[in-house]
Amino acid sequence: MSFVRGFCLAAGLISATLGASAAQAEDGYDLWLRYRPLPAALRPEPRTIAPGADTPTLKIARAELQRGLDGLVGGAPATDGPSILLGTPAGSPAVAALNLPLKGAGEEGYLIRTVGKTTVIAANSDIGVLYGVFHYLRLVQTGQGVDKLDILSAPKVSHRLLNHWDNLDGSVERGYAGASLWDWWKLPDYKDPRYIDYARANASIGINGAVLNNVNAKADSLTAPYIAKAAALAEVFRPYGIKVYLSARFSAPIEIGGLKTADPLDPAVRAFWKTKADEIYKAIPDFGGFLVKANSEGQPGPQDYGRTHVDGANMLADAVGPHGGIVMWRAFVYSHEQPDDRAKQGYSEFKPFDGQFRDNVIVQVKNGAIDFQPREPFHPLFGAMPKTNLGMEFQITKEYLGFATHLVYLGPLYEETLKSDTWAKGQGSTVAKVVDGSLDGRRQTLMAGVSNIGRDRNWSGSQFDQANWYVFGRLAWDPEASTKDIAADWAKMTFSTDPRFVAPTVAMMMGSREAAVDYMTPLGLHHQMGRSHHYGPGPWVSGGPRADWTSVYYAKAGKDGIGFDRTATGSNAVAQYAPVIAQRFSDLKTVDEKDLLWFHHLPWTYRLKSGQTLWDGLVTHYSRGVSYVDGMGRTWAGLAPYVDPERHAQVADFLAIQRNEAEWWRDASIAYFQTFSGLPLPAGEAPPAHTLDYYEKLSFPYAPGN
Repeated sequence: MSFVRGFCLAAGLISATLGASAAQAEDGYDLWLRYRPLPAALRPEPRTIAPGADTPTLKIARAELQRGLDGLVGGAPATDGPSILLGTPAGSPAVAALNLPLKGAGEEGYLIRTVGKTTVIAANSDIGVLYGVFHYLRLVQTGQGVDKLDILSAPKVSHRLLNHWDNLDGSVERGYAGASLWDWWKLPDYKDPRYIDYARANASIGINGAVLNNVNAKADSLTAPYIAKAAALAEVFRPYGIKVYLSARFSAPIEIGGLKTADPLDPAVRAFWKTKADEIYKAIPDFGGFLVKANSEGQPGPQDYGRTHVDGANMLADAVGPHGGIVMWRAFVYSHEQPDDRAKQGYSEFKPFDGQFRDNVIVQVKNGAIDFQPREPFHPLFGAMPKTNLGMEFQITKEYLGFATHLVYLGPLYEETLKSDTWAKGQGSTVAKVVDGSLDGRRQTLMAGVSNIGRDRNWSGSQFDQANWYVFGRLAWDPEASTKDIAADWAKMTFSTDPRFVAPTVAMMMGSREAAVDYMTPLGLHHQMGRSHHYGPGPWVSGGPRADWTSVYYAKAGKDGIGFDRTATGSNAVAQYAPVIAQRFSDLKTVDEKDLLWFHHLPWTYRLKSGQTLWDGLVTHYSRGVSYVDGMGRTWAGLAPYVDPERHAQVADFLAIQRNEAEWWRDASIAYFQTFSGLPLPAGEAPPAHTLDYYEKLSFPYAPGN
């Protein structure tokens, strides 16, 4: 056992003996809210917190502010020193007397302004004040000056949600951070204190909703006992501004309602959903609404009865609408008949219904048309349905990006998608402007993230996966924010404000996603992972019930070349984009090579812009990804002086796993595709460590999250 590992084990035993000790606090549980003492040079003068109203949320805000200042700054404030005043004009005469310009803050935003020796954190609502407190503490925590402030901030997206794919048996689909956070067995009678910590962390980044159960839903979630359990969680979350939502199984009228049909046009079915909504809202007055996965991957839906997505979504919208609820209807669908290109399905099924959905329906669209791949062009529905509320669905849990053990910061993936220009109304019609509603004047706006949270002490399965939860929340508040700046904030708050730590860590994070693309799916390849569990490479996967569940369907590798032709000579999926974008994707002179094989089937000898052949370029990308992971390992090793031993050791161990698995991806992919290219490796490139037969026989029936 190494000294570091031995030290960590000893620290863990001491923590277990002494309880919530300082050593235990550095296992990652505190996330980005550690509030450790700042270096003297960054420490502002201690401040007095003025008394104010004692509503549940404002009490939390005041306690959070005191906790943060005590931890970060410490010391007793001088009687004539600076102070902090927080509250709303309606609840605080002192705030009202300042006549602050709060109109631009809206219902959830806030103003932080220095007035003389007083810092005022004001909002139109109590939750806005809490959000403002967290922003102020972030400024202190990251070493930014707080003596002269004038910040007005309001969320650009109204519904900022986590989608938990948690099951009633405590498992989590595509979850890599342990079992579900929700202990359904002990609810509603026992509310784990950790639920408060969860709510607090979400409030700190502006998340205001949580879908509690898997989109592959069980109808039991809508029965009275489970409604009571959801109500118990809602009670905990409410002071933190978080609403609860439930995934609804479309066939619930049959399974728990005693009906023989779930036809959305059947009066008895519509009555069932209205009664069920009334029951839920009686228990949870601020219930957010339903999330629905219908007619996808075997889930029931309106098409089972010859009805449309509009029929199904509007039926549920009519049930929750009188209570102020919404319906999030997922656009991730497949038809029973296998098409020429699965990438076209979402657009084909939803585009014809633009303008027909109720105002309280949001069509929830994944960032890309296939399924949360390491890289995908933006989904063609963005920009194509101006009369419909469209929400963004990102994946925070890394189903296709190395689970929790690979260090892959997803900020660049999110930012790449949000900055993509749809050209729906000319240049500048970005996906971000669709999502925040500004492009088409939509008021019901949504950004949803498939949660990576579990029962692990560090919440997300690894230290750096916390950053993906964090950046999602920050982008949901402002989809045009810089993910590099967000990474810097997270690194400072989570580890150290020392620039000798922050600069290399942020650089490492910002390049990590591209490295994963390189060693997994370079140059536009996609869906090349193992079957079912999605763990590790599987470019040879074929057969089974559906061709579009296989890797060979997407790579289309053969002696003639590789890649999926989505131009007019192939599936013509490019036609689903605006003409200027379709032309760009179709033309080999203008398509970005990062998307090359997504849209084109090309010979192995095709010349890339680098001058390399396509085959040589693929191999170079695979190797470049492995080399980047090597570099991350060296960088992290050099950062040991700035990080506590326990967290540093875990990250180092995970980087070693990532390095081995990156090489596995490289070698297995090269071994397979070389059987088609028949070409030698570029000079200096090492051959795969094993035979193709070896890689194909690897089996992982118990991979987590499956």
